[in-house]
Amino acid sequence: MGRAKRMERVVALTKQLTDHPHQLFSFSYFCKKFEIAKSTLSEDVLAVKTGLELYGLGRVETLAGAAGGVRFIPGRSAKEDHDFLQDLAIKLSVPDRILPGGLLYTTDLLCIPDVVVRLGEIIMKHTRHLEPDCIMTVETRGIPLALFVARAFNVPLVMARHSSQITEGSAVNINYVSGSSKMIQTMAMPKRALQPGSRVLMVDDFMKGGGTARGMLNLAKEVGAEVVGKAFMIVTAEPENKMVDDYTALFMLHSVNELENKIFIEPVQVKE
Repeated sequence: MGRAKRMERVVALTKQLTDHPHQLFSFSYFCKKFEIAKSTLSEDVLAVKTGLELYGLGRVETLAGAAGGVRFIPGRSAKEDHDFLQDLAIKLSVPDRILPGGLLYTTDLLCIPDVVVRLGEIIMKHTRHLEPDCIMTVETRGIPLALFVARAFNVPLVMARHSSQITEGSAVNINYVSGSSKMIQTMAMPKRALQPGSRVLMVDDFMKGGGTARGMLNLAKEVGAEVVGKAFMIVTAEPENKMVDDYTALFMLHSVNELENKIFIEPVQVKE
């Protein structure tokens, strides 16, 4: 292949960085890949950095030194995130979404790639300082959201189940009390899925009483992992005292009136 023109290099460089968020690439890697000098690469990186940040499409960071390099941090501007969550809150407020027990139907939205990509990036943006080694969730509705949070962090996803599977080998099992129904349930995870000492960010789509979240917390501790944070798409206002605390939520569900077909849900103002 002949030597690429600058525009072609910039396109390829952008694709490589955005496909591997948070991954630190050395300058020598790209110099060798594109067969260019470091000074030329610096100009290309500056062009990518300026273009992405100008349109609020993410951030490019460069680190100096022998262990330095360049990496891409996904995310949009605060205003774009706010507008996106406000629009999603309107969609979540449609009366047809009301389910028995004051719950909402959200599966359709969590199966739209564009939606969960943005939700994953927003959660990553608000929890990046926690520096997790992996994302943990429990089957099944929270899987799409957790997967795209893992994608935004570029770290593995580990999944707890309500029963162990023979195809996953030996597992750790715990019993936990559901925060809403107060029933004792079981949660399991393969021993090889989560390494002792791992920094874990728990992610789920919905939290009411916090029993399931507490079960995930105990399961992670059972294998020697450290839970550094908890993030949810929707958290209910009641009960006020959850079985877990110190969590990040994107939406607060204040009330669901099944008789009047009214839903009151709004985005949570998360501190940057």
